Amino acid sequence: MRIAEVVVFVIYLLFMLGIGVFFFLKSKSSGEKGYFLGGRKMGPWVTALSAGASDMSAWVLMGLPTSVYALGLGQIWIPVGLAIGYAISWIIEAPRLRKFSIVANDSITVPQYLKNRFLAKSNVLQIICAVVFLVAYTIYAASSLKACGTLFNTVIGIDANVAMYIAAIIIVGYTFLGGFSAVCWTDFFQGMLLFGGMLIAPIFAAGMLDMSTIAPMPENYWNAFSSWQDIISGLAWGLGYFGMPHIIIRYMSLRSQKEMKKSAGIGITWTVFILIFAAIIGIVGRLYLGYDESVSGNSLVFITMVRQIFPAIVSGILLSAVLAASMSTADSQLLSAASSFASDVYKPVFRKNKAGDKEMLWAGRLVVLAVAAVALVIASNPNSGSIMDLVSNAWGLFGAALGPSIILSLFWKRFNFKGVIAGIVVGAVVDICWLAFLSSTGIYELFPGFVVGLVAAIIVTLCTKKPSAEVEKLFDDAVNYEDEM
Repeated sequence: MRIAEVVVFVIYLLFMLGIGVFFFLKSKSSGEKGYFLGGRKMGPWVTALSAGASDMSAWVLMGLPTSVYALGLGQIWIPVGLAIGYAISWIIEAPRLRKFSIVANDSITVPQYLKNRFLAKSNVLQIICAVVFLVAYTIYAASSLKACGTLFNTVIGIDANVAMYIAAIIIVGYTFLGGFSAVCWTDFFQGMLLFGGMLIAPIFAAGMLDMSTIAPMPENYWNAFSSWQDIISGLAWGLGYFGMPHIIIRYMSLRSQKEMKKSAGIGITWTVFILIFAAIIGIVGRLYLGYDESVSGNSLVFITMVRQIFPAIVSGILLSAVLAASMSTADSQLLSAASSFASDVYKPVFRKNKAGDKEMLWAGRLVVLAVAAVALVIASNPNSGSIMDLVSNAWGLFGAALGPSIILSLFWKRFNFKGVIAGIVVGAVVDICWLAFLSSTGIYELFPGFVVGLVAAIIVTLCTKKPSAEVEKLFDDAVNYEDEM
């Protein structure tokens, strides 16, 4: 154990918890909209880095580099697909989603937006979405907690399960107390730390390479076009952005429409650099460390490389980037699950819209605790899969279920409520069934789930009655919406 690393970790975790306490004391009276959406007062820098950091969980420092480290350049299609998808979502989806969510009765969650967008009176859609949210976010949060356990076990030597509980307490603490504002500001700082760590480590490692001692590489390691399945599956990852609630809710929280372009530029640039360096870490790690089964099996490329290169205090700071990646995604997932359940199920279904702000806040906080508890159970199960496996499962479910309906709701005036339900249900079912029965094809389940969900949404819409005049007017009002000065 290197004491300096432990000290840096402790200071970092206390700082994150302090942010939660600060926003708890600052915004006790902010209400439901303030807790779950920050009152739509987020600036472009915080919005952009928070959106990016909430996306880039520990898989970008552990899972993705290890895939490239072990399997070669065929895995670079994942960051390529993610970079393309993220850029398109900021440029095409974000501007309209912010306007539409405001016009649709100032919606604060994605399911609430979809219901209000079509002036629906039924709560069926919100319940379906809540189920998808709770399942996917629990799996997603489990991957982040597992990454924290691996990090603390490797660096400090404490039991991985104990480390997961410690991480969960910190993450739940500041999310429980500070809500959306605390999550966004912690993500902002964690996003900067993540960027610094991914930039510094591979540059130093590359500078220390001794080309004469590098072991021969596998024959197909440098071939990025070795498998058409890898290309399609990698590019399909980008489709996930159109339906990822904890990311697109940042679009809804932005302070003004005029700041959208600046925020998009910051967010896209940050994410593209992160993805490039994730792939570089895998390649440089393979050259620097050689192939090690334990490094590959436990996703330890970045951690091992940093600890071998830098003194303890520097490695402690850089390894805090792994904590940053894990925590910045887990907190967003917990808050999105809480907001979905509290605003979309508890308030309209169980309380018949009689719940006040204080009751709603506590309902959301209890969901944060519940999801974290189940995620801990999954993460501590040795048969739950790797960090990358858990992330890909949750990512695929969200993208396939929500992506097609959200995109169509923003750009197709004829789209109707029945088409939304069909798109979500069919996309989710196809994604799950493909994972369960057809994963041997080598095609990532998000691709067929998204395509079939999109087709189902279009067919059901065309076969059913067109939206009412009121719904069509809402669409026109949203397209022409401008912020009040």
